Amino acid sequence: MVRDLPEQRLFAPHGAGLQDQYGRRVDYLRLSVTDRCDLRCSYCRPHDSLAYAEPRNWLTFAEIGRVVGVFARLGVARVRLTGGEPLLRRNLPDLVSMLAALPGVDDLSLSTNATRLARFAPTLKRAGLARINVSLDSLDRECVRKVSGRDSLDAIMDGIMAGKAAGLTPIKLNMVAMRGVNEHEIERMAAFSLENGFILRLIEAMPVGDMGRDAGYLSLDAARAKLVERFALEPCTATLGGGPAVYWQTADGRGQIGFITPISRHFCATCNRVRLSVEGTLYLCLGQEQRCELRPLLRDKASDAELEAAIRAAIELKPQRHDFLAAPEKIMRFMSQTGG
Repeated sequence: MVRDLPEQRLFAPHGAGLQDQYGRRVDYLRLSVTDRCDLRCSYCRPHDSLAYAEPRNWLTFAEIGRVVGVFARLGVARVRLTGGEPLLRRNLPDLVSMLAALPGVDDLSLSTNATRLARFAPTLKRAGLARINVSLDSLDRECVRKVSGRDSLDAIMDGIMAGKAAGLTPIKLNMVAMRGVNEHEIERMAAFSLENGFILRLIEAMPVGDMGRDAGYLSLDAARAKLVERFALEPCTATLGGGPAVYWQTADGRGQIGFITPISRHFCATCNRVRLSVEGTLYLCLGQEQRCELRPLLRDKASDAELEAAIRAAIELKPQRHDFLAAPEKIMRFMSQTGG
């Protein structure tokens, strides 16, 4: 059963920034730079193609820079690069450098599976990337192979350690908890993260597309209780990024574990984010179909004022909440098509 959290609306001053019809301030953009991936995770299933050529319908770096610049002027200070696997996009450090230099972008981060991070971590840090989130669902080689479709554990671990050495911190490890797949790995992952100074974030599988609905949903309530007891965790009052995770910390405050619960304890009342696909589609909710097509405006030479007006109008379409439980069959796209 879905339980509403206490109302914690984020109100923007009148006339300032982006605010939807429910009073929520939107200050976080998740930006997909590719829908391709070198893994085939069971809850995501991105496209198989690793073709070198980039489709004409993908936004160029210049177009991405224009859109992010408009968002930044509208008060969106947090930008996260996602995919697919963003490190598959050619010359990604050039885009990072461009976005990091934009006035108003205060927090530029990256979500990655880390299989290619060992090669790129130092360059990304120099380009202006602040921090990374890494998808890692297990420390067991066979479990990782089963979930990701590839024997990828060594490459992922090398990437994580390269990110740490390069100073891309904090490093958050995103673990999608799945019943009958990796739930037995949760405590091991927590211990590993705390020992290495990483932040573990446990995520409930979301029913996005057929694969997401078959991922083996697991409520995090029981896992949270076990981890709180084993590691003597306390509620964390500090803000650790602009996302939806609720964090608990060790008694000395040095270690944190986050819980992202879109199903068992949805956080729609405080949602502060929108997603832009690599093709220029602005999605207002991961669990609804409201959207706005920005690519036609960009390629018809719309002015920045027209782009701003389109974005403001789109924010008014942001729904009050998702329908993951009421209508799980509604969302047919892959997670990689939406932008993580």
